[in-house]
Amino acid sequence: MKFFVDTAILSEIEELNDYGLLDGVTTNPSLIAKSGRDFKEVIAEICAVVSGPVSAEVAAMDAAGMMAEGDRLARIADNVVIKLPLTLDGLKACRHFTAKGVKTNVTLCFSANQALLAAKAGATFISPFVGRLDDLNLDGMALIRDIRTIYDNFGYGTNILAASIRSANHVKEAALAGADVATIPAAVIKGLASHTLTDKGLDQFAKDWAATGQSIL
Repeated sequence: MKFFVDTAILSEIEELNDYGLLDGVTTNPSLIAKSGRDFKEVIAEICAVVSGPVSAEVAAMDAAGMMAEGDRLARIADNVVIKLPLTLDGLKACRHFTAKGVKTNVTLCFSANQALLAAKAGATFISPFVGRLDDLNLDGMALIRDIRTIYDNFGYGTNILAASIRSANHVKEAALAGADVATIPAAVIKGLASHTLTDKGLDQFAKDWAATGQSIL
């Protein structure tokens, strides 16, 4: 499963990229707003750091506006992915970009039927929001499994991008459910490396090594 980081903070992206843990980046208007910076400048800087897909979301609600904004965003860098809402207008714009060879990420998916429509429109990525479903006492991972079954049944090439990931457990469950990608907050990605037994073992190794009085260098 590929890891995208869900952030617009360049320092977080650079750190994870240096670890070799990053396959791409997703952004949205809320994340850009938090940065307080110019949207297109932020996207350009991210694309200069990350070679993988970088999702940049349109703000328009109508298909014509989405197409115009998406065309502008696609000119920023070759690895920009146009992020579109899962509405009829968004699907129309998705078909437009797919026909032009521009990658798309259809977002705010909450049902298997919506995911089926996105695949038929030629979406590169579909983003089901598992955490927001869990917030309503629904099973977000069940949606991932349903989409995986449908896509496999009919050979759709759309990548399932598990979004609204809140925890390390969400990451594991998304991988088990067959998600192609998970877009994850930076802190959660870094936390995947942590385990109390790893820390305990390293502490013991350090003490035992110190007792030998040796140096590798």
